[in-house]
Amino acid sequence: MAIRQKLIRTSTVPISLDILLKGQLSYLNNHYEVIAVSGKDDHMKNVEKREGVKIIDVKMSRSISPIKDFVSLVKLYRVFKEENPKIVHSITPKAGLLCMVAAFFARVPIRIHTFTGLIFPYKKGFFRLLLLNMDRVTCKFATHIIPEGQGVKNDLIVNKVTSKSLQIIANGNVNGIDIDYFNADLQTEGDKKHLKSQLNINEHDFIYIYIGRLVADKGINELVYAFTEISKQFTKCKLLLVGSYENDLNPLKPDVLKIIETHKNIIATGFVSDIRTYLSISDVFVFPSHREGFPNVVLQACAMNLPCIVTDISGSNEIISDEINGFIVEVNNKSQLKSRMLILYKDNSLLSKLKSDTRKDVITKYNQQLVWNSLLEYYKKAAQDV
Repeated sequence: MAIRQKLIRTSTVPISLDILLKGQLSYLNNHYEVIAVSGKDDHMKNVEKREGVKIIDVKMSRSISPIKDFVSLVKLYRVFKEENPKIVHSITPKAGLLCMVAAFFARVPIRIHTFTGLIFPYKKGFFRLLLLNMDRVTCKFATHIIPEGQGVKNDLIVNKVTSKSLQIIANGNVNGIDIDYFNADLQTEGDKKHLKSQLNINEHDFIYIYIGRLVADKGINELVYAFTEISKQFTKCKLLLVGSYENDLNPLKPDVLKIIETHKNIIATGFVSDIRTYLSISDVFVFPSHREGFPNVVLQACAMNLPCIVTDISGSNEIISDEINGFIVEVNNKSQLKSRMLILYKDNSLLSKLKSDTRKDVITKYNQQLVWNSLLEYYKKAAQDV
């Protein structure tokens, strides 16, 4: 029996391996001996149990911290030397920087980084230059670069981040969608009624839903302001905010936090591991993010037959076609966001038309098996190149 080569998958924080790559590591483990490396917490324990892979605890800081980053770099180098993998494949910015450098000095032959989203295009001055150069260092020490979507690829080229070949896997998304799992037909009326009762939502309420981190960069400030104005006129609207706060990194405005806490029609649920029933009771998915790579959650909403209102950013504008399966609005444009939210509340025939086109494109272009098979072929081709 042939010995499987080792593949190490890494991310800055464990939730990325747990949520973004759900199922992928288990699939790859049929072909490689997969090891997951990140800080050990409940998410990492989920990865170990669900994916059936070995995990190694190396904490990495999302913020820039020279001392902590150096400690993580040394630990990663030691892990790579000891495990001697054929491939190290990182996602998320800090893991990319540290792992590509550590893997280079540990003489890992195939070093792959996936850019799931770029931060520097949205920053200014010294901080923008610092982040840009960090991405350039990541690319310098990587052997292969995967941009998640055409928008990310274009930014890498325009800003001359790297001259290396850039190949998008499948149609862009990092993990694809399990279309059998994200299927509105599987949600029973009993489950939906039970959840509505728990959340104090009435049968005929119109529900806007956002799922993701509750931070400023996700456009939550604009979303809350827009909804507050809508709800003054239309009291049967509800806004579901499904996700956790990150007040240490990218906090919401104090007045927005207060509105969320006190507004009777805004429901903040905290983190939810299974979002399907939440999507199934909703009417419109709203995702006014300022920057993305290729957002899984928009694909998940589409797979659950929800029209989406998204901002004109990488990834989101590759999934949503304006007035076909949702609306595209300008970044940080509260009035435009409000306008599109109101249109879908008032125009039931348009809402029904948009719903009818949301799932079919996901099935054709973003089926999870298609993405996984394409990634496996990419690994095989990379092995032939070294």
